[in-house]
Amino acid sequence: MRIALDPYMYRNLSLGKMVDKVAELGYEHIELSPREDFLPFYKAPRVDKARIKEFRKALSDTGVKLSSLLPMYHWAAADEGLRVAAVRNWKRAIQIAVEMDCELVNTEFTGQSDNPLVCENQFMRSMDELIPEFEREGIKLDIQAHPYDFCERNNESVDIIRGLDRDWINYLYAAPHTFFYDDGLGDIASMLKYAGSKLSHLIIADTYNHKASSGLRYIVNPPGVTATVHQHLDIGQGEVDWEAFFGTLREIQFDGIATVSVFAWEDRPDESNRMMLERVKSELCR
Repeated sequence: MRIALDPYMYRNLSLGKMVDKVAELGYEHIELSPREDFLPFYKAPRVDKARIKEFRKALSDTGVKLSSLLPMYHWAAADEGLRVAAVRNWKRAIQIAVEMDCELVNTEFTGQSDNPLVCENQFMRSMDELIPEFEREGIKLDIQAHPYDFCERNNESVDIIRGLDRDWINYLYAAPHTFFYDDGLGDIASMLKYAGSKLSHLIIADTYNHKASSGLRYIVNPPGVTATVHQHLDIGQGEVDWEAFFGTLREIQFDGIATVSVFAWEDRPDESNRMMLERVKSELCR
């Protein structure tokens, strides 16, 4: 199993200094999430050969490895222009993964939860175009459901991925999305077991159950507005059932990537990420 850090709280550091920081914190792997000077959110990649060389050198100098790249594009957009642009950006991101000797990328379904059928059809259209690109370059793909994506549910997301029927396309379970995955029930054990052999990736952070207190934990006006709320907190600061989470992962002998992905504490990122690493190690490296 590989424990990685999503270094989003260090995105204002240069690539080299960011890698140094990850090594200083004790992590052996980086999952590179969107940043403006590399793979920005929803826009064309901003990286050239010189920047790739800089990043590769920093990794080599520290011994830190790149577990995955996390591109984010509107490949399930109802708007065809956005979808076409996303496919173009995806093709470049795949080439960047090749140039980084990174065999895995992970991402989200995207789209819109209030237009699910159209967005799922657009996603499938994008996959028809991109599957040959992934297969030609030998790049694997892990997909997560994110709040407000066209699919937010655990079991349905697993089934969509199974329907693509490729060994190299697998499922990412994000603990901070737990209460979207099953309408606030938080039954982690059954969801992880449902994913079964398709579960290859985790995002680890805590969150509150936004559906608790009769749905009044978060009050959004006007009522019924299309909005989603969740957090990426330190373990123990929210309501995820960590005993069930880690216990089930040990039971099923999870052996994929576990990415620490806390965003909430840019005022104390080192303390947060060190604590998270020690907790994940203590739970999953027994």
